[in-house]
Order: sequence, then C-alpha cells, then structure tokens
Amino acid sequence: MNAPIRALTRTEQTLGLVGWLALCFLTAGAGAVASANAQSFYAALVQPSWSPPGWLFGPVWTVLFTLMAVAAWLVWRAAVRPSDRNRALVLFVVQLVANALWSWLFFAWQKGGWAFAEVVVFWLLIAATCVAFWRVRPLAGLLLLPYLAWVAFAAYLNWVLWQANPAILG
Repeated sequence: MNAPIRALTRTEQTLGLVGWLALCFLTAGAGAVASANAQSFYAALVQPSWSPPGWLFGPVWTVLFTLMAVAAWLVWRAAVRPSDRNRALVLFVVQLVANALWSWLFFAWQKGGWAFAEVVVFWLLIAATCVAFWRVRPLAGLLLLPYLAWVAFAAYLNWVLWQANPAILG
C-alpha cells in the first residue's frame, strides 16, 4: 500500500521550482559552452531564406527552458503515484541530456548528420515527455508543446543546413 501523499510546504515548492530552473539552465549552459563560436559558425553557413537570424535563438531558448522548468515543477509537485511522477521526470531528464548533446554535435563537433539523427531521437524524447507530463498534469504537457514545435523546426533546419554545407557539416 502506498503511503499518503503529503502536501508540500510553500518553502519546499519554491525550492523545487528553483531546482528545476537550475537544472534546465545548467543544460542551457552546457549547450552554450558547445555553442561558444556558434554566432560566427552559423553566419558562415549557406542558409535557407527562411532561416532565423542568429540573435533569435537565445531569447527563444530562454523562454523554452523556463517553460520546461515550470512544466517539470508542476509534475514534481503533483499529488499522484510516485511511480507515475518519477517515470515522467526521468524521461524529462533524459531529454535534457539529449538537448545538451545536440549543441555539441552540431556546433562544437560540426557533425551535421550525427546532429540530425540525434535531434530526431531528441524530438521523440520530447514527444514522449509531453505525453508522460500530460498524464500527470495536462498543463505541464501543454507547456512543452512550444518546445516540441521549436525542436521540430530545428530538426528541419539542421537537415537543410547539413545538406547545403557538406564540406563544413559533413
């Protein structure tokens, strides 16, 4: 028999939110380290006409990482069976690792094909996380939808850039 679920104090909830924000922005930091030369690298690539300007990525990712942290926090504090909550949060952490890895593959190591294969797996992990979060707390699943859409766009952009720049991203 499961123990009754104890309500979290306001302090515990605040610390939990800070923890999820820290984890998400540590992931962003790992990607930023890999992307240290991204601005000049990205500008040197043959770009499609619909490619967003390089300056747009920072603000978009800041919003997405914030939404991701809030979604994880909502699931973390949900009064559900711990196994359901933990399964969803483990999936969330796995997709965070995939998130950071993509920046290394594309920007640091300049492996367009590997980055594309990884971003497809990454997108599938986000989709699975959306479903798992939805089952625990529907709002948390909804908060991940912009992230899912952005990574779908990023995957297509990765493909187009890889195809247009085989000497650089081969």
